[in-house]
Amino acid sequence: MEVCARISKEWRNRMLFLFFMFFCMAGWFLWDGIIAWPAENERYQAFSQIADEVMANDLAVDVEDVEVRLAWERYARAEGYSSKIPKERTDSDLSQQLWIGGVMMAGSLLFLGWVLWNHTRSIRAEGDIITGASGETVHLDSIISIDRRKWRKKGIALGIYEKAGKQRRLVLDDHKFAGAEAIILEAERRIEVRSSPDSSNSDKLPDQ
Repeated sequence: MEVCARISKEWRNRMLFLFFMFFCMAGWFLWDGIIAWPAENERYQAFSQIADEVMANDLAVDVEDVEVRLAWERYARAEGYSSKIPKERTDSDLSQQLWIGGVMMAGSLLFLGWVLWNHTRSIRAEGDIITGASGETVHLDSIISIDRRKWRKKGIALGIYEKAGKQRRLVLDDHKFAGAEAIILEAERRIEVRSSPDSSNSDKLPDQ
């Protein structure tokens, strides 16, 4: 048989969705740490100065006072800022955002590299030889059973075969490698043929 099972569209789309999700989250943290929070901290410094001036003139007792808010809103309109009172963003806050964003960005890029590397892999059957995704080679007739316990939920079957006196497992993942089921069905067919009575016996004539 000739089969070449390569990465499925479903698996690729799922992995790319995960990559973009983590990539966007990393970008969000980096945006805050590099642009959004430093800008907000500048607004906070301006707000603190305005609040101090209002309280120094005995127009307010603390930064929660309405006079402080009104003074900030007038300043914000004049400068084109949001009227929302800004929060203080310390150097520690900025460093934390950058650290989290950097780690997540590196992780998402490594994950993308892993996805691309998986696209170089396949499960192949050439004649009677199966080459697994990890490069192991197995003769079809050496497979003694197929374990389908994970088939319904995950699309994975295990080809149990013997090598050097030990039982080993060949992973046949039809969810990840579209077309692997053809190899599974052929292995099952051969197992069934081997387990049936020798067909040659049925061709023998009865003794005369």
